[in-house]
Amino acid sequence: MPTSTTAVRTFMMPKSLNESLAEPAQPQHTSEYSRSLEKVKRVSDGFTKDQKDPLASNQPNHKQGITFAAQDKLPKLPIPELDHSMTRYLTALKPLQSPREHAESQQAVEAFLKSEGLELQERLKKYATGKTSYIEQFWYDSYLNFDNPVVLNLNPFFLLEDDPTPARNNQVTRAASLVVSALSFVRAVRREELPPDTVRGTPLCMYQYSRLFGTARVPTENGCHIGQDPDAKHMVVLCHGQFYWFDVLDDNSDLIMTEKDLSLNLQTIVDDAQQTPIQEAAKGALGVLSTENRKIWSGLRDVITKDEGSNNADCLGIVDSALFILCLDYTEPASGADLCQNMLCGTSKVEKGVQIGTCTNRWYDKLQIIVCKNGSAGINFEHTGVDGHTVLRFASDVYTDTILRFARTINGQAPSLWASTSPDPSKRDPASFGDVNTTPHKLEWDMVPELSIALRFAETRLADLIQQNEFQTLDFGHYGKNFMTSMGFSPDAFVQMAFQAAYYGLYGRVECTYEPAMTKVYLHGRTEAVRSVTLESVNFVQTFWGEVPLQQKVDALRKACQKHTANTRECAKAQGCDRHMYALFSVWQRGVDDDGAELASSNGLSSNGYSSPVEGSEHDPASLVGSPSRNSVLSGDEFESHSIRSNGRARNNSSPSPGGRNHSMPLLFQDSGWDKLTNTILSTSNCGNPSLRHFGFGPTSGDGFGIGYIIKDDGISICASSKHRQTKRFVDALESYLLEIRRILRATQRRGTSPKASRARETSASRPKSGSRLKSRGRVIKSSSGLGAGKEEVEENEDSTMGSDDEGLGGYGFFDAGMLLQALKTRGETPGVAGSEDGKVGGGRSVIGKKLRLSEY
Repeated sequence: MPTSTTAVRTFMMPKSLNESLAEPAQPQHTSEYSRSLEKVKRVSDGFTKDQKDPLASNQPNHKQGITFAAQDKLPKLPIPELDHSMTRYLTALKPLQSPREHAESQQAVEAFLKSEGLELQERLKKYATGKTSYIEQFWYDSYLNFDNPVVLNLNPFFLLEDDPTPARNNQVTRAASLVVSALSFVRAVRREELPPDTVRGTPLCMYQYSRLFGTARVPTENGCHIGQDPDAKHMVVLCHGQFYWFDVLDDNSDLIMTEKDLSLNLQTIVDDAQQTPIQEAAKGALGVLSTENRKIWSGLRDVITKDEGSNNADCLGIVDSALFILCLDYTEPASGADLCQNMLCGTSKVEKGVQIGTCTNRWYDKLQIIVCKNGSAGINFEHTGVDGHTVLRFASDVYTDTILRFARTINGQAPSLWASTSPDPSKRDPASFGDVNTTPHKLEWDMVPELSIALRFAETRLADLIQQNEFQTLDFGHYGKNFMTSMGFSPDAFVQMAFQAAYYGLYGRVECTYEPAMTKVYLHGRTEAVRSVTLESVNFVQTFWGEVPLQQKVDALRKACQKHTANTRECAKAQGCDRHMYALFSVWQRGVDDDGAELASSNGLSSNGYSSPVEGSEHDPASLVGSPSRNSVLSGDEFESHSIRSNGRARNNSSPSPGGRNHSMPLLFQDSGWDKLTNTILSTSNCGNPSLRHFGFGPTSGDGFGIGYIIKDDGISICASSKHRQTKRFVDALESYLLEIRRILRATQRRGTSPKASRARETSASRPKSGSRLKSRGRVIKSSSGLGAGKEEVEENEDSTMGSDDEGLGGYGFFDAGMLLQALKTRGETPGVAGSEDGKVGGGRSVIGKKLRLSEY
């Protein structure tokens, strides 16, 4: 078999992130004042309806350039007013603190506003002048200077629904189908024919799509950088930990292989991989090294590439520059939890002392499409340059395209998702493909002793990491978005309150909760942090668990949901406090001078001002991602979510700047409130649509939960993770709460009072009674939500217990809720407050000096 070096294209080392960001940082033909949403809409209006929606006609006729047409007109991310951010900061902290703690935080804020705050705000404004975004470089550095393994900490996953055609749910057929659709998506992006994401007709920033393919997270001694081959034409396939590659695109980004050709290639790869016993293959499964500590991985890459032009260096270049990685697993996970684990971190299975789990069949520094033996498929992605909303669009379009292509085999006039399609490869002259190689090549690594030893240690550490985490899923099918909206609630807010109520029912307190809101209405926008715990939400959980009339519980829930929705809308407008405060913190850390220039650090810290995190820290960060459906991003019901991790690190209260100025830390960042807000216990993210079965991420702290959820029309999909913190019990508590709140809503719902009641029923109810004997025949049928129009409907007493299928359920046990409050008071705890004045309730202060969470998905 020929070696991989016989058909290797030159892979130019990509530019550093700083260089890449510098290119679009200073638009040549736009000014600060020319950017506005109105101008974005005008650009969008220049394209026809068919051009903006390929499915609107059977033969869409898009103009090239539509994908990024509005980029130059997008408004820049605004820097909030300092006093506004400080007010929101205190508001977010108040329900999480004791009175004494909150008074201390107020004093720290007042001091900050009178002294360092004003100076840092001005320095931030000067720093942001001429830059694409005031937060962008700080954001990237938070990811790229993260030293711990990216698996379970940074990379999220999507679990796709099965192919609706059962015959296609086998590994090779499903994988080939997904690859063809993925390559069609790549082509649409490169030809700029992909219609932009929109919200209420306004295009969103599409920059992240240019960073989705052919990219790799490359570790160095001083943090990572994102490398990219914008002309990549090949893909890499991993099977039994072994690496294969072949070309799939030509120089015009047209597909050069049919689905049948891809299936033959993939089957050939599977057959070849199986010839090597899996225990033997594990000895060369170099993908495990991508799960190592980043500095260790950087050193190992130096070993691999020390001889320029060597076989190992070329193999690594092929992997780094590939469009994406296709992972073909030999396992068939049965349960939802096992599937989620497989997509997030792989399985750990040791036989005869050798790791043969799917954790060896990954490369976490790149976008990965994972397909199990039974056809179950998912996506795991490197999160630095792209948010969940972006990858969700990719996943959704890929899933949709597989269905439409099948439909065209039945009806050739069925619509296409794409503006144009590649010429049929089977009808092209092979000479037109150019310099490509469609024959699979196996990468044969030279396993020098250093790599063999490193591989063994990396695998045992990875196995430890996998065993430290657990996963549970909830496929709640009793109701979903339709029921929530019929009751007048924002679905996202409704589910957020469920998380808080379930947690409070188990632990008798609320904890710091995080949900991201997308800010892609702005140029290079990412996310803002929504702080879900509010005074209204605390009042709700206490009311829900108290002995009060049912209507009072519903009223408290409604107020809490309204507050959450209002907060989310503000954050979507980039008016939260987290990103702004993190930028101020970064300006202070880096010693940005009065003219906005960054000074070099001389205190031994990394470029983001932090020393390396402590390995195994309880508060090791994790990431979360989320996103809504493509056209309802800011609907108030489904908000994109994403999170960047915050590292727990030792704090330097004082350090001299290079210029000799006093660099003492502002009291605001030494206050316990800062630590409390950066230690998220419930990291949540709403991301998905019907193309996904689940999505999720690892827990963001050692004593917290990572919760990814998808709100569907008639159900809710939840994937929860933790470091063995009774995850199943928490999921069971969620299910019990969701059923109980439905019972309460039904019990208190009055006839015809639903804000979303059917218009037809309203008309029927108000219409004069017909004199026709036939029209009055029959019994009036009421909906399951209690919205029937029958005049004889019996009004339930608010305090009565309605007989229903929800009674007597486990989880909470629905004991006398007053006993809970009394028990907390007996123990001296304050219901609804995460920490008491002595710091014993809810844990003490978190690790000092960690970065503010820019926390996916």
